[in-house]
Amino acid sequence: MSTFRQIYYHIIFSTKYRKPVLNEQYEEELYKYIWGIVKNKNCKLYRINGMPDHIHLFTDLHPSICLSDFVKDIKVASNLWMKQSGLFPDFEEWQSGYGAFTYSEREKDKIINYIKNQKEHHKKEDFEAEYKNILKSNGIDFDEKYLW
Repeated sequence: MSTFRQIYYHIIFSTKYRKPVLNEQYEEELYKYIWGIVKNKNCKLYRINGMPDHIHLFTDLHPSICLSDFVKDIKVASNLWMKQSGLFPDFEEWQSGYGAFTYSEREKDKIINYIKNQKEHHKKEDFEAEYKNILKSNGIDFDEKYLW
């Protein structure tokens, strides 16, 4: 029997101390690089977008991949690439944690559009408020002192 699965994750992580160091001018190059990492892990990237201080990914995780290893590999490889490329001179590193939220096929288009419209969304809400709202809407209890 074949293995069937659908594991959609909305993954969010920010720069260290949420510093706005991801230059919009070169974000496409960063997103393409991350897409290559995702593809090499036999996963699908449905959408990636972000702001100068954080990134959102919507991906289908292959069942052979552990979520924490997946995020770690993306962060380690992109960290190295950003420093070597010279395109992000103020980038130091990613924050140590991340958010990962699962969604169903019914919610797929909604999350893709949400990520696609990050620039517009953040005209009304900063990253801190956005992240807290995502945690709350997913029923996740949190202590503010551990968020950042």
